[in-house]
Amino acid sequence: MNQAKNILLILCDDMGYSDIGCYGGLIETPNIDRLAWEGTRYTNFYNCPRCAPSRASLLTGLHPHQTGIGILTYNDGPLGYPGTLNQQCMTIAQVLTDKGYRSYLSGKWHLSGDTRNENENWPLHRGFDHHFGTLAGSGSYYNPHTLMRDNQNIEQEIVGRDFYYTDAITDNAVKFIREHRQAYPESPFFQYVAYTSPHWPLQAPENVIAKYKGHFDEGWDVLRTRKLQQMVKLGIINQAWAESPRDPQIPAWKDIADKEWYARCMEVYAAQLDVMDQGIGRILSVLEEMDELDNTLIFFLSDNGGCNEEIKAHPQPGADIIPYAWTREKDPILVGNHKDHMPGGEDTFQTYTYWANLSNAPFRLYKSWVHEGGIATPLIVRGADAKAGEISHRPGQITDIAATIYEVAGINYPQKHQEQQMIPLEGCNLFAKEQEGRPLFWEHQGNGGVRKGKWKAVCEYPKAWELYDLEADRCELNDLALTHKDVLEELVSFYYQWAQRCGVLPRDRILSIPGRKTVHNPFCDWMI
Repeated sequence: MNQAKNILLILCDDMGYSDIGCYGGLIETPNIDRLAWEGTRYTNFYNCPRCAPSRASLLTGLHPHQTGIGILTYNDGPLGYPGTLNQQCMTIAQVLTDKGYRSYLSGKWHLSGDTRNENENWPLHRGFDHHFGTLAGSGSYYNPHTLMRDNQNIEQEIVGRDFYYTDAITDNAVKFIREHRQAYPESPFFQYVAYTSPHWPLQAPENVIAKYKGHFDEGWDVLRTRKLQQMVKLGIINQAWAESPRDPQIPAWKDIADKEWYARCMEVYAAQLDVMDQGIGRILSVLEEMDELDNTLIFFLSDNGGCNEEIKAHPQPGADIIPYAWTREKDPILVGNHKDHMPGGEDTFQTYTYWANLSNAPFRLYKSWVHEGGIATPLIVRGADAKAGEISHRPGQITDIAATIYEVAGINYPQKHQEQQMIPLEGCNLFAKEQEGRPLFWEHQGNGGVRKGKWKAVCEYPKAWELYDLEADRCELNDLALTHKDVLEELVSFYYQWAQRCGVLPRDRILSIPGRKTVHNPFCDWMI
């Protein structure tokens, strides 16, 4: 058996903090739960609040603004972010490849501003030996656009086939691992598995959806309370924290007129996660079969909090707002949250909206915000110094993944690559105590945040800064900005020093870029 540690990095997309069973969730995730029982669960770990920034930070160990991806993968011109990886950073794959690893990506990339023309920021040009998956940020699970094998578009290959993207991501991850061990028996591998599940649209195999029939009929109010009780029981959250109320924009379940449609939305969402969990089980099985499981450092996390975006109902199938709004057989898709049309099939393109408040329990707000609901992610680590069944409350963030991998692999991050000076790593080894007490930072579309110890300052653009004691109030209900002004001033000072150092651009400047739309468009990461 190979002695150097293999690395398995599993990232899911738009999953809330408490969706999986080992964090108190109501969805069947036995394989992810197994990783938790055999490894360490982190309760105070953070991602970035959006897909592309999290991926940029995860793979480089830098804050997303330092990599060129301050918002998403669109180019804001000379006044804004380029929306594609720059050459002052290296991906985990590039660093590990230089040290004898072979690297593979199965799934979503979302780090290049150009998904049509091969360029220096496609996976094979960023250290990966093979890639199966999509370059764009989102799309149909049955007919994904920008579907690639290495540098070749293979969208036409799935026409007429029994294809579901989540299963295909798993199939290719298993294939890469098997082929690697056969071809390179003495070399370690880095396998990055980047699922799009459970990102919208709501699409899943009907037989898996059927498992959850009636599972959510009691509604988000009852289920949220039940979930919080389970989280306390598991030791994930503190019983002393006040329960954050239902989002004020969400009606009470008893007042919902379309209960059957809403329940079906959550059933499909659950099925999407269920299929992913089954796939993770298959990946673990192949590692066991090859006697590599205990020689593999495994991470599982989500790229941001649950997403409450709603796709407005459009009257005609194949609405122009969604490119590629067609099935594999070129039939049009009905786009939007049509309450008279149940989600789940290949011919629909819908979202689960209000249920994100359940996914993010016990926290407030969602993807795109830097309140806890947008940035808190479950993180499970199996292997290295992770202890079986341990729950760690030590704060950390997504920049730490790369730093931890390099530490475990015995690699020093290079100062230069191909004569280009590299930006130093921002992350710390998750297992090192010296990271305790350091400030953590976030910014997305003007929403800013900084945490140091128990204190967190956070602002929802363009509102004023808020201040919370996360040890007593992680649900961010009791704003202490007026009573602890000195603490707030210090944290905000740290934030602006960080923002200047890391190239964070003021939101007002971004919005003033000529020709740029000022209205948030949830489809922008689809259309790039």
